[in-house]
Amino acid sequence: MANKIERPHFEVLDGLRGTAALSVLLFHILEITTGDPAHNPLRHANLAVDFFFALSGFVLGHAYDARLSATAAPGLRLGVKGFFIRRLIRLHPMVILSMSIGLLSFLLDPYVGSRPVVGTQISAGMLAMVFVLSLLLLPSPVLPYRFGETHSLDPPAWTLFQEYLANLFYGLLGRRLSIRSLGILCVIAAIALIMTAQHFGNLSTGWAWSNFWAAFVRLAYPFCAGLLLYRLNIRRSLPHSYLWLSLLLVVLFTEPAFGRFDGLYEALCVIVIFPLTICLGTGQSRLDGLTGAVCRLSGRLSYPLYIIHYPAIYVFAHWLWKTHPSPARVWQVSALLYIGVICVAWLVLKYYDEPLRAYLTRKLTPSPGKPAPIGALPSQ
Repeated sequence: MANKIERPHFEVLDGLRGTAALSVLLFHILEITTGDPAHNPLRHANLAVDFFFALSGFVLGHAYDARLSATAAPGLRLGVKGFFIRRLIRLHPMVILSMSIGLLSFLLDPYVGSRPVVGTQISAGMLAMVFVLSLLLLPSPVLPYRFGETHSLDPPAWTLFQEYLANLFYGLLGRRLSIRSLGILCVIAAIALIMTAQHFGNLSTGWAWSNFWAAFVRLAYPFCAGLLLYRLNIRRSLPHSYLWLSLLLVVLFTEPAFGRFDGLYEALCVIVIFPLTICLGTGQSRLDGLTGAVCRLSGRLSYPLYIIHYPAIYVFAHWLWKTHPSPARVWQVSALLYIGVICVAWLVLKYYDEPLRAYLTRKLTPSPGKPAPIGALPSQ
């Protein structure tokens, strides 16, 4: 028992992470089928990213604050090196797989033209460099037939890059910050977030080279706020919290555009409503019955689902734009795509991600005891 920390695992937060990841998948499909962001039924589902960042701050504090503390018992103490190894084990196997899938989808996409892309629009050497940078989760040059993303083999990886920065911040500095210091950072970051949202008109930004700087702003407030929430220990119980809070997220995501107030609305969601959601989602830990099973499964699926889905979105978009199918056909393929990505994510989770992480944990983390639950994102 001296080598194991018992702490609650907040299964409602797992379920909410799954709700957000499923919303992102549908958001990206609808983004292609509607063409106009203002008419996307999930107009604000880009905010799921900010929700992931807030969850990440809370979960890191919950999982590691005690173990990284200088006052932790010797058998429980975890050094900074051990922390970074555990985070790499948690996140990077899926990065490698998602970038490999992204490369294959780029090379094998049948809807991007009659001539090979490699050799005519991009050299093999440049593509190899993009792939290597992507495996390291670093921003890379934009590929042809992409949308200007900083991680064009797998665009959602821009959030994983930010997640890695958040882990560096936490491991090197954030774990030592006082509540007062975190509060000051939150105020500064909230002001920057509001200004950024007003500048762009919304928070659907940070993913492209043209707005790369905004990614750091989107990370700063929710991550620091999540960490602060954990340390303040503000938890409130809400009956049937998973159902009500999932509904709240969906309502927030489906609100219409608010014109010149759109940026202010999205900033308000991130600054006020998401922290409140986390507080209400931590009022109970273990869930029984069907609700608990759904939360646990969707939480496990959230990261693979989030990080592998976009290469399929590219192929779907190119098919739609090249073949001009009927509306009925579009919705049939959209439904199959949505279900298919979920099924693939489960297979990846079951036969690749979880077994590989278990193997790496045994080999690279020799300390005994069961590892504390670690949140995905996410991304996620």
